[in-house]
Amino acid sequence: MTAQPLRYGLIGAGMMGREHIRNLGLIPGSELVAIADPSEEQVALSVAEAERHLGQRPRGFAMPEAMLAADPLDCVVIASPNDTHIAVLETVLRHRPGLGILVEKPVVTRLADCGRLEAMAKDHPRPFWVAMEYRYMPPVAELRRAVSAGEIGTLRMFAIREHRFPFLEKVGDWNRFSERTGGTLVEKCCHFFDLMRLVVGSEPVRVYASGAADVNHRDERYDGRVPDILDNAFVIVDFANGCRASLDLCMFAEGSWFQEEIAATGDAAKIEVFIPGPARFWPGGAERESEVVVSPRAPKGPVRRKVHVDEAILKAGDHHGSTYFQHLGFRAAMLDGGPVDVTLADGLQAVRIGLAAEESARTGESIRLDAFG
Repeated sequence: MTAQPLRYGLIGAGMMGREHIRNLGLIPGSELVAIADPSEEQVALSVAEAERHLGQRPRGFAMPEAMLAADPLDCVVIASPNDTHIAVLETVLRHRPGLGILVEKPVVTRLADCGRLEAMAKDHPRPFWVAMEYRYMPPVAELRRAVSAGEIGTLRMFAIREHRFPFLEKVGDWNRFSERTGGTLVEKCCHFFDLMRLVVGSEPVRVYASGAADVNHRDERYDGRVPDILDNAFVIVDFANGCRASLDLCMFAEGSWFQEEIAATGDAAKIEVFIPGPARFWPGGAERESEVVVSPRAPKGPVRRKVHVDEAILKAGDHHGSTYFQHLGFRAAMLDGGPVDVTLADGLQAVRIGLAAEESARTGESIRLDAFG
């Protein structure tokens, strides 16, 4: 991979924006030249983060239009609140159509915006990459490799469990209501639905979900309103090839040793990965290693091993190194003609599944994807 400079603009200077900054600091040739966010405080914090991790002092702007007009850029990273993505993308595509785009998930939050964005970006000439972090976690990459290589036989069932901490505090508390996030099964879980499609290798036909807001944020009030985001759910997704997948989400289980447990079960064997949550939320702040377990049907005898990830990469974010590996792929797409791993179509399909799951949880009915919307 070439080490030539790649000039970034960052739109959205909050917590996730600063994770992108720290990870760019690990990749030689990364130049963060500008940051746009309406919060002067968040811009200042992110500029300071860039000085620490990149040795650079990017210019700060209140609005993306001003940033796009003022600075030479090769690409933008969009990490603003979910419901702003559609307007920010429209601005980038209109004012600087030659820029590469890396946009945080979910790429949009409403079904109506899926077709709108598809039309806007149809002829975009540069890489358009949707950030789906779970694809790039090293243990998940090993699971993907094993399934693709046929090491578990034919995949029949795919199960994801995430038992984790509640939603964090964000600027303006934008993540407390479904109208801004798309709902928990979009905001938090679209990357799981993306992973399901990727590993299963088929398209979803039916979604059923049951979920509720039972524990978290019940004592919070915003202009007299109680947050409506789900904090626990089960989701089942049926795929066209006959495979089925499930999601078990709980956001009041941060005492778990592993945050994610993912299992792919075939007719010959099962492979499981166990991934700890961010070290900064664990007593003592020590990093914990992930594990991979392969359990053949015959001869019986699971094989367990740890998956090492460089500690500097782990410390750069809350997503077990995935943001770093994702940026390597995006850089290769920008500079060396590498593939766009997560296309706009992938990002939009993950949103559609998440929105269908939210609708199912509301109505108690299963949702057919071909009739949804």
